[in-house]
Amino acid sequence: MRVNGFSGMDIDSMVKELMTAKRAPLDKLNQKKTVLEWQRDSYRDLNSKMYEFRNTKLQQTYRLSSALNTQKAVVAGNTDAVKAEAGATANGIKMDVSVAQLATAKTIVTDGKELGYSSRQSLAELANGIKFGQPTASLGDSDLTKEYKIKVNNVEMTFTGKDTVSSVIAKINSKTELNVQASFDELTGKFSISAKDLGSTGILDVQPPSAGDYLLDVFGKGATATITNVAAKDAVVVINGVKIDPAPKSNIITYNGITMNLQATTASSFVTNPDGTVTLTGDKPFTITTQSDPDKALETMKSFIEDYNKILALFNTKVGEEKYRSFQPLTKEQRSAMSESDVKLWEEKAKSGLLKNDDILSGLTSTMRNIMGEKMGELSNIGITGGKYFENGKIYLDEEKFKKAIINNPQQVADLFQGSGASTDSSIFGKLYSEMDTAMSKIAERAGTTKFSGDVNSIYKEESVMGKTLKGYTKEITALERRLSDMESRYYKQFTAMETAMSKYQSQASSLSSFFAR
Repeated sequence: MRVNGFSGMDIDSMVKELMTAKRAPLDKLNQKKTVLEWQRDSYRDLNSKMYEFRNTKLQQTYRLSSALNTQKAVVAGNTDAVKAEAGATANGIKMDVSVAQLATAKTIVTDGKELGYSSRQSLAELANGIKFGQPTASLGDSDLTKEYKIKVNNVEMTFTGKDTVSSVIAKINSKTELNVQASFDELTGKFSISAKDLGSTGILDVQPPSAGDYLLDVFGKGATATITNVAAKDAVVVINGVKIDPAPKSNIITYNGITMNLQATTASSFVTNPDGTVTLTGDKPFTITTQSDPDKALETMKSFIEDYNKILALFNTKVGEEKYRSFQPLTKEQRSAMSESDVKLWEEKAKSGLLKNDDILSGLTSTMRNIMGEKMGELSNIGITGGKYFENGKIYLDEEKFKKAIINNPQQVADLFQGSGASTDSSIFGKLYSEMDTAMSKIAERAGTTKFSGDVNSIYKEESVMGKTLKGYTKEITALERRLSDMESRYYKQFTAMETAMSKYQSQASSLSSFFAR
């Protein structure tokens, strides 16, 4: 704190008044920076809403084939043998299905260490017969550094005694190019490797190394493991008396628009006859029929229209929001002179219209309306219509008309919204997803957000357009603050010098006065 001199002048107040005028450019810069930060935050909030609509709604819900599916599979008979789901193309043909044999994978299995061994144990412990939880013999360095090798589908892998069973399994399974699955049964101590692909197409070739200790021997009862090779099998399925040929290589099959996930066999045994037919013994088949169920598709459409109208209204609000140019961000001095409620009301006005007439949002809202508008003829036929011109693209649903349309021609409705085959990107949902993705990319480039996350607390990328501008503001503010600080110090020095000069003058005047008074 600076102390005023003998002159009685309030130097602090004088310097403060002088600096107030000089600080006006700094206040302007800080206000510009604050407005830009508010705009960037507004973009991030919008990005979060757009991410939810694009990913959670469109991609993960509405674009799924089941979202507008009106067909429902009904299983009767041996219901434990299958899980069935009807697709949009289900033709309603009743199917009596018998499963003589499930598809299995080619597998190799060791004879096992038996009960008492854990997947948390090291290879050294297993090799030395040390059971989990029991007092262990001491292991030497040679036990821990000893190498164990295995060749799977022509890829050789090496492990040491320090590796645990879990780490061995993790390493084998992490090699996606092998397309195999390793596992360990803690009840039997058996180690197995299976081809991921079921049936005769699955590839599995497990061989010992050309030199060194074989990994699988660690999982045997004796010094050398006994390895059992389990051959792959194709599924044997009979539908309406017709054996499926070629035999399915998987337990998931689709016929007549019904996807069947086979869970168990329905016959106790079967014989393949010379003519290719199958004779089943003890067969307990299941029957699949389809029912029309428009309720799920209706709920999907109601939900979509609600979400579409909600996000479109948000964009329209932001684009048309009133901007109060006279309400600028408050300076520290202005804020301290106002009540908390007044500050809140002021900032509500100052933050209004930050994205007024924004080109990205304006373009997106226009495109969204065009996507729906160009299909309005087809949409009106299924009960979806546009609102009044002043409702800015809002759409409405006639539930009864939509239910009739989805019952009479479910595929037409699904194709309109979801597309068919490779043309899903040209459907309504596909186009909305694409345009939302494009807008999010533009926002990311401008504001430094990311289109891969909807986190409202995510860190901005500094190399965005706004990020670079804010860097420039920060640099200007720092330089200007330094100049103002120097200027303030200079004013105080000048006033101090004036005080010193006046002090000397007054001292001299006092001396002269006392001299003439004698």
